[in-house]
Amino acid sequence: MTPAPTPPSKIPAWVCAPGVLKVPFLAEFLPGYDLRALPGPEVKAVIGWGMKPTAAAGRTYAAKRGLSYVALEDGFLRSVGLGEAGATSLSVIADDLGVYYDAHRPSRMEDLIRTAPDWCDAAMTARARALIDRIVASGVSKTNMGVPLDPSILKPGRRVLVVDQTLGDASIAYGLASPAAFAEMIAAARRDEPDAQLIVKRHPAVAAGRKQGCIVASDLIGVTVIDTDVRAADLLAVVDAVYVVTSALGFEALLRGLPVRCFGAPFYSGWGPTTDAIETGRRGGPRSVEQIAAAALIVGARYVDPVTGRRCEAEAALGRLIALRNRADRLSGVWAAAGFAPAKRPPIRRLLNSPKGSVRYHWFARNAAKQAEVENGRLIWWAGKESDPIRAAAAATIAPTVRMEDGFIRSRGLGSDFHGALSVALDDQGVYYDATRPNRLESLIQAGGLDDASLARSARLRARIVEAGLSKYNIRGEAPVGWPSDRERVLVVGQVENDKSIALGCTDIRTNSGLVEAARRDFPDAFLIYRNHPDVMAGNRPGLLDAHALDAVDAVADDLDIIDCLNACDRLVTLTSLSGFEALMRGKAVTTYGRPFYAGWGLTDDRTGPFPRRTTRATLDALIHAALIDYPIYVSPTGWPCEAEDLVDALIAARDHPVPPGPRGVIPRWWRGIMASLDGKPPPSY
Repeated sequence: MTPAPTPPSKIPAWVCAPGVLKVPFLAEFLPGYDLRALPGPEVKAVIGWGMKPTAAAGRTYAAKRGLSYVALEDGFLRSVGLGEAGATSLSVIADDLGVYYDAHRPSRMEDLIRTAPDWCDAAMTARARALIDRIVASGVSKTNMGVPLDPSILKPGRRVLVVDQTLGDASIAYGLASPAAFAEMIAAARRDEPDAQLIVKRHPAVAAGRKQGCIVASDLIGVTVIDTDVRAADLLAVVDAVYVVTSALGFEALLRGLPVRCFGAPFYSGWGPTTDAIETGRRGGPRSVEQIAAAALIVGARYVDPVTGRRCEAEAALGRLIALRNRADRLSGVWAAAGFAPAKRPPIRRLLNSPKGSVRYHWFARNAAKQAEVENGRLIWWAGKESDPIRAAAAATIAPTVRMEDGFIRSRGLGSDFHGALSVALDDQGVYYDATRPNRLESLIQAGGLDDASLARSARLRARIVEAGLSKYNIRGEAPVGWPSDRERVLVVGQVENDKSIALGCTDIRTNSGLVEAARRDFPDAFLIYRNHPDVMAGNRPGLLDAHALDAVDAVADDLDIIDCLNACDRLVTLTSLSGFEALMRGKAVTTYGRPFYAGWGLTDDRTGPFPRRTTRATLDALIHAALIDYPIYVSPTGWPCEAEDLVDALIAARDHPVPPGPRGVIPRWWRGIMASLDGKPPPSY
């Protein structure tokens, strides 16, 4: 047997600034270094943050001993939120030669751009172009916290964007410029663009009140000043040219094909695509925007996916950043919450976590509604616990209202055992199980119109879930044994009888016993298998069969694995259970005696009459996209905002570990609820 190869040894490195050790995923960004070393003979490299004063001692130490100093800086696809506010960065630039914004000397970034003809072949150029196109189409920028541009500030005709920076920004001095360059830039813009509307864009940190800008007040007279954090993509879409000193916004403008004029020496200047007031003396070979982008975004940056905690490529990081930005926008603003049991509050706070939003819980619904009105927020409550006071407050308020419920891939373990939800549905129209009125999920399915890429994503997600055998609660049991093969095997799934989906989704039949009797009547020759709802079996909720109905079944599957049951049956019969949706995903026939969200679209055998609002004939993949991708929001078990695919992967990875049991019979349920409410794990910063 050949022994496994010995892994290469890591370079002992002294991280010279304690704050750098707090950078999330630092070890993943720097896999080639042993970050535990302290100053001494074993140290072979020093790591610090750029040219910050906190790393000065480390730079001096490295210079005296002839060691490599590795300068870390944020990448250009960074986060949703400012670094000053603690937002986690998805990218880092590590430079053992210089710093990308220091034009006094070479850097790895400069060297990459200089040698681009050697490594940036046709395939890399095409990759860079595809990445640029996706960045531009998505509107993603470095920090992604901007608000939409107010179009009323725009004047007809030519517009020129002039970009301010923060006073003391290291990239200014290291970019061969000074604060005086900003006065020169404004003067040049006035002189060379006399008929254009000059729009001065403040830095997001200035807009947030954290720092001071470089352009003095007297130079702002007669120009349009944007002193709020506006989306960079919105601005770049409406201007004809961009003036910068060393701002990375000039790089984003280049990606969009805009003419850029530089009054300092940022890393992207001096290569041909920009008009430059300052030369470094080292650059000059013409380089394309694709070559510059390949160096800055693909080869010269390192990325970590915060959900998986593993290194990834630029394209995957961009996809994650788009998803996080979209989620942050969806969850922006004030969420005034009413009717949430204390045990639900920690997981719900993680689910609603957004750098653009906040959550406040209220004991009284009227107080929540008042806050939502005053702060232009939304009133939100748990749909299954909707009370008369909540209904009254919702009816009286002018604020938008949102109902929340469990998502369809929820957790490992029951909510009634205080296992926090990892997904929830947010519905601004109704709630998915209320068939008496429209809801957001129904509207999504009815609208249809998904493109091929979206349907392909649904198909992949469905295949992954089915292959892995996942369900809502992911509680495993034994596999079925002895079910006959010469009779149709009909699985009847019981539900919690006081569940809102029965009250609002059923008409003639509202009990599990009635469902069994209907199934025996309509499928007289079938082998009838009955399975209780886990909450009923756990003793937490009502719904056991009466003796007459129990006599009508041929087998009971309470201790069997629900997914194995679905795979082994020919048909599933239900009132409104989510198991019907899970059966459809596995290609099984489904008969409904209620009106669940997945009925009425041409995919099920419905015994409750027509569904007047549901006129679309949906495909299974369209149904899945609406139910599992568009409708819910997810967090990973570590609390990071994630997508359906991420939670599926996490649940698969955890399936070999036992679900933590509820301390049944030892601690009363009310005390377990109090303990769950004390979960102090904060949401991650993103």
